Amino acid sequence: MGEEVMQSSGKRQRFSKDEEGKRQEMEEQEEDDDADEEEEEEEEEEEEEEEEESELPLKPGLLYYPTTPTSFVVSDALEPDFPIIYVNKVFEIFTGYRADEVLGRNCRFLQFRDPRAQRRHPLVDPFVVSEIQRCLEEGNEFQGELLNFRKDGTPLVNRLKLAPIHDDDGIVTHIIGIQVFSEAKLDLNRVSYPVFKETCNQQLDQSANKYSHLSGNPPFSQHQEICGILQLSDEVMAHNILSRLTPRDVASIGSVCRRIRQLTKNEHVRKMVCQNAWGREVTGTLEMMTKKLGWGRLARELTTLEAICWRKLTVGGAVEPSRCNFSACAAGNRLVLFGGEGVNMQPMDDTFVLNLDAANPEWQRVSVESSPPGRWGHTLSCLNGSWLVVFGGCGRQGLLNDVFVLDLDAKQPTWKEVSGGTPPLPRSWHSSCTIDGSKLVVSGGCTDAGVLLSDTYLLDLTTDKPMWKEIPTSWAPPSRLGHSLSVYGRTKVLMFGGLAKSGNLRLRSGEAYTIDLDDEEPQWRQLDCSAFTSLSSQNAVVPPPRLDHVAVSMPCGRIIIFGGSISGLHSPSQLFLLDPSEEKPSWSTLNVPGQPPKFAWGHSTCVVGGTRVLVLGGHTGEEWILNELQELCLASRQDSDS
Repeated sequence: MGEEVMQSSGKRQRFSKDEEGKRQEMEEQEEDDDADEEEEEEEEEEEEEEEEESELPLKPGLLYYPTTPTSFVVSDALEPDFPIIYVNKVFEIFTGYRADEVLGRNCRFLQFRDPRAQRRHPLVDPFVVSEIQRCLEEGNEFQGELLNFRKDGTPLVNRLKLAPIHDDDGIVTHIIGIQVFSEAKLDLNRVSYPVFKETCNQQLDQSANKYSHLSGNPPFSQHQEICGILQLSDEVMAHNILSRLTPRDVASIGSVCRRIRQLTKNEHVRKMVCQNAWGREVTGTLEMMTKKLGWGRLARELTTLEAICWRKLTVGGAVEPSRCNFSACAAGNRLVLFGGEGVNMQPMDDTFVLNLDAANPEWQRVSVESSPPGRWGHTLSCLNGSWLVVFGGCGRQGLLNDVFVLDLDAKQPTWKEVSGGTPPLPRSWHSSCTIDGSKLVVSGGCTDAGVLLSDTYLLDLTTDKPMWKEIPTSWAPPSRLGHSLSVYGRTKVLMFGGLAKSGNLRLRSGEAYTIDLDDEEPQWRQLDCSAFTSLSSQNAVVPPPRLDHVAVSMPCGRIIIFGGSISGLHSPSQLFLLDPSEEKPSWSTLNVPGQPPKFAWGHSTCVVGGTRVLVLGGHTGEEWILNELQELCLASRQDSDS
């Protein structure tokens, strides 16, 4: 393979000599046809621009630019450790390594400052390295920034993109690495990981020599009693052991010794712990919160809920005309509201946005080229951070089963209808959620004839031709409306409450059901949720049956239930907590300081950034009063000091 690469390099050199000869001939004719040549150059520039636009459809903020020399590396994904089989000349120039020196090796040697080094430099971000390894194992694309070193030890910033190449059977056969190198300005004397292993061994050697005459044993025998795990490097302990624990376990293991405590305090380790426990999408959402709190404190607050509180938020603008029975969701730090029921049951078709990042947030109507038919009793969901998805509801002509998608970040936002396959029956007061950031899940609801439904459908909106797919199950929970669907563990869904069919009656439900949509044959099962009983109280605590309530999926996988329509004299402001992933799930109550909303409805409550729950119009019970929001803070706010 090395000879083939050098031969191809030679062909490029001979081609460049031919080009020089052609260039000389063209220079001789320049005096006669300058005008023609200028036109040709303009045409060539236009063609180059077209090629750049067609071949590199870049989004703002991406790392690769046509004017920057780009290094290309090809690795064999079918061989162990992804050996390099090709590098281009730009790679050789920027790294100082010849092609024959790197072929057959894994590209990680660029993380070593010296060619003879046995481990990567401590300034190389271990989180990025872990993410690269994960993407390679799962066959996913990677894009990020990583510290590399030239052969002579000069630090470089490698803006890297890894793209898997699949064969006809879908098997990843090669990995193409696109690298843009630039000079790295940093202090190489700084280290990101505390280097304890050497100091630990030095202290052991000193103590062994100091006290060996008392025991009569040679120093070597003292080392035999050292715990084996402490002989591992910091990097191995961080990547292979600590990062695979839960945030609660990492906090506990930090009490073992000073070295492990320092490792567990490292922000890189804490971020890896949170990502492995909560998933990449969740940690990406929480990234902004960690700028002030740090991953350690954020994980602790979300685990213990020690900082949870209610607070009031007043915003400007107006949602007019007034309405109820609208649906709202969060897209990043923006609250989005669509549709609703106006005066005389008039279906509304407008879209409003509240940007919480603004200095003075206010409701603003979104100018769209076209809107879905007006409706109420529908669901509004967010995909990929900016896509809004509307499904079903009650319109002028009756119930609907259509799907419309809006890209909120587009220059001219436009609602576009999506259709494919056999859609679910037209319905209203159903429930929906999203999994994997791209798939819409719809369950239950009520038909035009008043019949309650128990079906479950899935629509993947990232495919070229989205197709509805019914999830067949051997058993399903009783038909219902006004229930909630909450996602935990990436692909698991918890159904709770609603107005359910019970024989010939329709009663509020307090039951919980779960399904894992990642299974080959997904099946619903009822959770046997026992009531949590404290030592000081013998009263069992379970959520009273309800519908149209709020269900909040926390980053750590637990579910908070409150609000809705509840029978009897129970308070809708009482919060209940459940971890459905536990072997024996049990309900517990949360005592939250601050003024809670008197009313809260699931279709008008938004979860922002995984740590903020915003209840619209819940203080008075009239949903059309939208300038006073009640916020449930699950963690300390970044602006809490202001």
